[in-house]
Order: sequence, then C-alpha cells, then structure tokens
Amino acid sequence: MPRIRRLGLALALLTGAAVAVPVPAAAAAPAKKLLVVGMDGLNWDSVVAANAPNLDALAAEGLLGRSLVQCPSLAQSSSGPGWSTIATGVWPDRHGVHDNTFSGKQYATYPDFLSRLERADPAYATYSAVDWAPLHDQGTFSAEIDTRVTFDGDANGYPGEDEKITADAVGRLSSGGPDASFVYLGNTDVVAHASGTGARYLAAIEKQDQQLGRILAAVRSRPTYAGEDWLIMVTTDHGHRVPLGGHGGCRIDERGTFLLATGSGISAGSRPADVRQPDLAASALAHFGVPATLDGKDVRVRSTDPFDTLPLRTPVDETGIPATLAGWTPDAPAGWSVARGAMPAGGVTEWRGWSFATDEFWSRTQSGQERENALRTRGVFAVADSDEFADKSGGGSYDSTLVTPAYPVTGGSTVRLNYVTHYRQEGAQKGDVLVCFNGGPDQLVKRYASDARATVESLPVAVPPGAATMTVKFRYYDAGNNWYWVIDDLRVG
Repeated sequence: MPRIRRLGLALALLTGAAVAVPVPAAAAAPAKKLLVVGMDGLNWDSVVAANAPNLDALAAEGLLGRSLVQCPSLAQSSSGPGWSTIATGVWPDRHGVHDNTFSGKQYATYPDFLSRLERADPAYATYSAVDWAPLHDQGTFSAEIDTRVTFDGDANGYPGEDEKITADAVGRLSSGGPDASFVYLGNTDVVAHASGTGARYLAAIEKQDQQLGRILAAVRSRPTYAGEDWLIMVTTDHGHRVPLGGHGGCRIDERGTFLLATGSGISAGSRPADVRQPDLAASALAHFGVPATLDGKDVRVRSTDPFDTLPLRTPVDETGIPATLAGWTPDAPAGWSVARGAMPAGGVTEWRGWSFATDEFWSRTQSGQERENALRTRGVFAVADSDEFADKSGGGSYDSTLVTPAYPVTGGSTVRLNYVTHYRQEGAQKGDVLVCFNGGPDQLVKRYASDARATVESLPVAVPPGAATMTVKFRYYDAGNNWYWVIDDLRVG
C-alpha cells in the first residue's frame, strides 16, 4: 500500500471517519476447454510395450479406463460403430451404425458432442480434424462444427496426412483457437491391418505418441493456459487381433478399448473398472455443463453399485479363460444374498446360482452368444447363466434367486425399481422380479419370458399402507441348458 494511502487510513481510524476500502474483484472462473485425441486401432497392451512417454504420462497423471466394445450380431468391432459411439455417447443400438457403411445412422437424433456444444451455445468455438474422411463425410462429426479440417489418408497415405493433422492442430491450439476440439490420427490402424501388432505397429504407436506430444505442448504453451480449465482425453475405437492384426469380431483383443482423461476432478493414477466407451461424450458435455441423456456418464463420477467393490476370483472350471484372470465371485455384497438351495450339486462351479462377474471374464466363456453385447452393464454385474452351468455334468437344471437388502419405503407411495438387464430367452426358462414388504409374501412385479437385451428398466411398484421395508428378489428358474439373465446397477427410489 502506498505511504500516503496508509497515512490517510490511519487518520481516518483515529477520527472515526468512514473508510472506503477497495474490494478486489472476484476472480473470473477459468475458461472451460476440451481436447479429444482419437487414435485409431490402439491396443493398450501395445502402448505399454512401446516407447510412448506422452501416453504413459497421461495415464500416470490422470485416469485410465479399459473396457470392451460390442461385436456382431449388434455391430462390428470396427471404426464406424466405434467412433460413432465415442462421438455420440450412445451404443450402436441407438446411433444406428453397425459397420463401416454407416447404413442406418441416427446422427440427427444422437449428434456428436461438438455439435451438441454448438446447439447449447453457438459462441463456443468448435474444431474437428480428421484424415479418415468418412467421419466428416458421413456426419459422425457434423457440419454444425465451426471448423472441420478433412484430409484423406486412404488416398494419400496416413503417415503424411497424420502429420498434416498434427500441424493443423498445433497451429490452432497454440494460442486462441477452439474451445473444444477433436483430433484424429489413423496410421496405427492401417499398420496393424498391414503388418499385425509387431515391431511396425509399435513404431507407429511411437510416432503417434510424438504427434500427441506436440499437440499437448501446443496447449500447455498457450499464453492463457494458466487461466483455463482443460479436460484432455485420448481414446481409441477398437483393438486388433494379436499378433496378425484385424478386427470386427468378438475376440477380447479386437474389442479392447481405453479412455485416458486428465483435468480438474480427476485423480492421478485412477484406474476405475466402470468406464465404458460412451463416457467420452458424456464427460465432454459435463465439463461444459451441458445436460444430455446418454448411455455414457462423466468419468469424474464413480459408480456406487456394491457389485463393483467385490473381491474377484480366478477360474475354477472354465477352461477358455486365462488362469490369472480374476473376474468372478459367488459371494454377494454385504446385505445381499443368493439362494442356491434348489441348485444341483454338479455343473460349472462359476455359475452355480447367481454369480458376479466382469464383462471380460463372462464374455470369454463362449464367444458369439451375445454375452459381449450386455452393453449397459459396468464393472461387475450379477449373472445367472444356465447355458454355461450345463457345460459340466450335473448342471442340467437351474433355480436360483438373488436377494437384495431391505430398502426403506413409505406406505401408500410408489417407488421405482431401476436397473440394467440383459436377458436371453430359450425354452421354458423364466426370470421373475419379485418384491416383499416387511418380510411378507412375494409379489410378482415382472416376468421375463422374451429377450430383453441391454435394457434399462424402471418398474413402478405400489407400496401398501403400513409397509416400512421392501426387499427385491430376482429368481431365474425352470431353466436347463438355456440362456442367461444379467442384472446390474439396481437403484430403488
């Protein structure tokens, strides 16, 4: 404070005169910024094997979520469906893209996250740069985006076109430039198709990592960077078969994807089990405070599903699963229980009554039977699988009930049972959703007797007068060598 001003303040205090003390202006909120870098066909295990310091640093500084995508019959594990899910935040049964023809696309109903930002506030400056031209030509990233830069890797070669993409992004991001960006690099996918996942693929990953480093350096060198709130995400559309390359089918290595994310609210070294491919778009929109009802959720919001905290076991009877893969347990969470008294003594141990499993463990049991397409599950889910149970002698019948804790309810009200399910029907099998109040008799809420695949349920339940608690039961019965039933993320409210 200047000396004259200090003297004036002291005199005023001595004489009791009113003093006008200047109040500092409130600091402006940091400007929201977004960078998404898409790298086509990247196996994360290959990233780990390569010399990729920029990708490694993002994983160390923030979140790494690994997950699996769909496969036929729903959609191929290929670029059209993958980038459409990343862009729109919904799975192929909603965005409509099932292969690289883009036939059936529903982008008018489910637009990309940059176009949603434009609709929310046209003042946002948006930018997308791609060298797989269909991402612009087909409208995966729409013409509503302020600046779309399109190069043609198929015609001119991806190494050179990726360099053009990188230079364009660096130039725009180094100062001023867009508020929200999507930058696509495609050479890794082309190399894996041509040469498999060996040395040339690792070299392509290393080159792409260098390009990512240049883009990140451009962001961090911005004169305004210190006053900006950046969410940076890197992702891929699908994996590749090891070691020969290729994708589109149901193998774990071709279905494998990842999402890296750094920014405010994301802890260093986060390795959540509940991240899925549509979460990128949901996270981008949440960063800007733009509401949207999508299949994805903000990666900064963790699951509260009690299944996801269960300690998991390695295989017992299942032979097609790596011996070191911990991905199942028969033990229910605290407060839950599984009734197995009507189950036979034989059958496959992992599936004797309701069990709890991950997508990778369960879908490895038998490929191509739609287990891979239980898309709206996350992390660990409950599964009753009479088909797999019957694969060992003595597993010819199935009757088991999953029982929840007693939830508090108010008599005379209506509550809703909200959960995710994936149910395949065959033969006489049945799946009953039951409730009981205050420990009384069971009441049928819903019976599954036809397919309900990757479905989000919200069932109304009338609470009788005087009821204080409600228990929910999922009974899967009258089943032999039939199909299965999955339950996840039950919420009563």
